[in-house]
Amino acid sequence: MLHLNTQKLNGSEILIQCLLEQGVDTIFGYPGGAILNVYDKLYDHKEINHILTAHEQGASHAADGYARSTGKVGVCFATSGPGSTNLATGIATAYMDSSPVVFITCNVNSDLIGRDSFQEVDITGVSLPITKCSYIVSNVNNLADTVREAFIIAKSGRPGPVLIDIQKNATADECDYTPTTPEEFVSRNDGRIARLKATHHPSIGNPEIDIKAVYDLVDLIDQSKKPLLICGGGVVRSGASEEFRTLARKIDAPIAITVMGGGAVKGRDPLATGMIGMHGSQASNMACDACDLLIAVGCRFSDRVTLNPAGFAKNAKIVHIDIDPSEIDKNIKTDLHIIGDAKEVLNILLAKLTTEKHNDEWKNYVFSFRRETEYDDPEDGTLTPKEILSAAAEILPQDTIVTTDVGQHQMWAIQHFKFDYPGQLITSGGFGTMGFGLGAAIGAQVGNPDKTVLHVTGDGSFRMNCNELATEEYYKLPIITLLFNNSTLGMVRQWQHLIYHEHYSQTTLDRGPDFTKLAEAYGVHGRLVKDEATLRQVLTEAVNSRSDGKGWVLDCRIDIDEMVRPMVGGNSFITNFMLY
Repeated sequence: MLHLNTQKLNGSEILIQCLLEQGVDTIFGYPGGAILNVYDKLYDHKEINHILTAHEQGASHAADGYARSTGKVGVCFATSGPGSTNLATGIATAYMDSSPVVFITCNVNSDLIGRDSFQEVDITGVSLPITKCSYIVSNVNNLADTVREAFIIAKSGRPGPVLIDIQKNATADECDYTPTTPEEFVSRNDGRIARLKATHHPSIGNPEIDIKAVYDLVDLIDQSKKPLLICGGGVVRSGASEEFRTLARKIDAPIAITVMGGGAVKGRDPLATGMIGMHGSQASNMACDACDLLIAVGCRFSDRVTLNPAGFAKNAKIVHIDIDPSEIDKNIKTDLHIIGDAKEVLNILLAKLTTEKHNDEWKNYVFSFRRETEYDDPEDGTLTPKEILSAAAEILPQDTIVTTDVGQHQMWAIQHFKFDYPGQLITSGGFGTMGFGLGAAIGAQVGNPDKTVLHVTGDGSFRMNCNELATEEYYKLPIITLLFNNSTLGMVRQWQHLIYHEHYSQTTLDRGPDFTKLAEAYGVHGRLVKDEATLRQVLTEAVNSRSDGKGWVLDCRIDIDEMVRPMVGGNSFITNFMLY
């Protein structure tokens, strides 16, 4: 017997209805032949805001930026063949940074699969290593539950991207559709989801927490005289910022922050020592070297954090709290680990800690290294990264969302901005994706229309996806792009200077475009900035004119040999040295 609300719909309408079930009101995408049935149905659903980007990669980053800044699942559409493969970089970026995005592509008809048909590609095979799960839908009867399941996988446990590839016939064929809520779907399919978790996806849902391990951690904390906390991206993803800060105060421990942990602890927090690792602060790295107990929460222990695994926190008992069991002992061998959602684990731990600790001597030692990184002021009055970012931090609203591309500007932004809340910093930490920032800024601005969005980039990164200025202009998104223009691939040149005997092979960008004219060609404001006074004037104008819905590109000229300090060696890629 059919449910009273059951209707006979085609696959395209079923897909749209399932997205509405999930509360989706925004989609980023780019149409093409195989997905036209879906776009034809989308035409009738004005309650969904579709953002047409200039390129599928831009759509992928926009959906990612939207997800990170709003806490919702991002949604991205693309067609078959090159449309779907153009998503690959964005999918991998979301995967490495645990960002929940559902990517929906359409492929050729089932009877054409495997025949090298026009714009046919095995996108599920391509994306298998960079998604939590990839689906092929060839039968319309399987479509609704596949979409529902994809959203569960994307947002539960350790979040991440999921891809659904729908063959074109499944978007046209009809079947019975019964609407349901996400809660009803879970209750009706708990056995299916449990089997899925057990066989394929241990990071779906929150694992049961080992209470004995929590008690063991309490004992380690009681014995410790020199504790250090590392705040990773898992603290942001789980919404555990308040619990993490409470723990830090209760055990009186300095806090080192990974790139992805930015904003989970306020940059101005008196216990914060700044970023840790290759470009981390001296205080964070010295604390890691000298601590007797290191508790890392939601941190992957990547090579940019640990540098030399054999010598990492060599004097400490190492404790790892993470929701993903595959991360445990992968990069750093731990003395104790607790598998579970950061918020849940920290709440249990806080309930078990009966006394507050005071580690004044230890903190005084660590904080003796806490100082602003010094940069030389050029005699010719050339702008410095610190001047640029200090002006932006002073003039822009304190709750400004900051997206970055990848390179020197990324590290400078993290050093000089004091992020105050989770989701304020949106950057490609794990995959290191140049060209990520503008798409991410578009997604963040769409998801947060009342906030100022600052896009920090370099001339190398900006070249890669500056075509998305067309998207910014069309949708009246008043994004401010702060372009660090040093006419080089700055981070690569820095390595060439320090390690490769100044062999500047293919890193000098002595060529166009003129970025101010490029901005104006796309219909946004473009300004050349060579001194601090002009910078402050233009930034103020940009902030005050947000209601006009017109973006800005500030072409800030800096010296070609500006470097990121510190730079700490120790991994297999670079020699042992310290640049402070």
